[in-house]
Amino acid sequence: MTAADETYLDLALSRSRVDRWASVRTDDPELAAMLGRPATRVLELRGATAPVERDPARLRLRAPEPEDPGREPWFLGRHAGVDYVAVTTAREADGDERGSGAAGGSWAGLREVGADLDDADAGLLTAATALQGWHARHGHCPRCGSATEVVQGGWVRRCPRDGSQHHPRTDPAVIMAVTDEDDRLLLATGLPWPEGRVSVLAGFVEAGESLEAAVTREVAEEVGVTVTDLRYRGNQPWPFPASLMVGYRARALDTDLRVQQSELRSAGWYSRAELDEGIRSGRLTLPSRVSIAHRLIQEWYGAALPGDGPAVPR
Repeated sequence: MTAADETYLDLALSRSRVDRWASVRTDDPELAAMLGRPATRVLELRGATAPVERDPARLRLRAPEPEDPGREPWFLGRHAGVDYVAVTTAREADGDERGSGAAGGSWAGLREVGADLDDADAGLLTAATALQGWHARHGHCPRCGSATEVVQGGWVRRCPRDGSQHHPRTDPAVIMAVTDEDDRLLLATGLPWPEGRVSVLAGFVEAGESLEAAVTREVAEEVGVTVTDLRYRGNQPWPFPASLMVGYRARALDTDLRVQQSELRSAGWYSRAELDEGIRSGRLTLPSRVSIAHRLIQEWYGAALPGDGPAVPR
């Protein structure tokens, strides 16, 4: 198969159909006018959760409210002629029809519902989750410590003291499905995880490092294995808090595992039958369906994994 023929993974958080329309971010009159239009749709966040309806899963969006301009709204983009804005609120959901889960809904986060939303809603919630986390962590200027102000539709924080501008950052990380000559998959359990939770290896890209070099280094560091035949499989944002996960497959040249005790609790090679038995018995659990880790494991497995629900039509 040539690179031109390669089919990459269909990833839940890489499906956005919303045009971010960056030129509008500096148009303050237009941004203000959006919140005066009943047709504008507002995604309300409480922390990192949003109101979601179920069966089918979809975001519960609303018309603008008079209080929204004071909530430092973020412009998410335009889709099918509709403007989308996100705001954060501290109000409780109890007793509030919009937040209490009327019509079979509830407040939920991206990890819970990202794989079930359609393309447009998945993109909206992914962008809003990333911005929410960034604003929550970057309220002060890293140069002088002054409180910053939100500008450009929520995509910049400006320091009023020294005039510096600060943008949301993304930290690239690699994640890799490593197989041996018998096509067994390498899975590991991280130190903070409960016993039985397994996933493929992953790690952050270091300064001055290529993605492929990071894959090779991380596997060697974490389990002492040398890999070759790296194949790019896709990427998706992972705003927990600010990563871009870049997926690969790789082939191990050796199978002796030397587990890095400071990072992993355990690691092992799994055949498809062993993984199937572990999941069905409840002895093993996998990352959520919204993750690229789940899709890499599923690709290797060759079918829907035990316990997976039906996929959202693409």
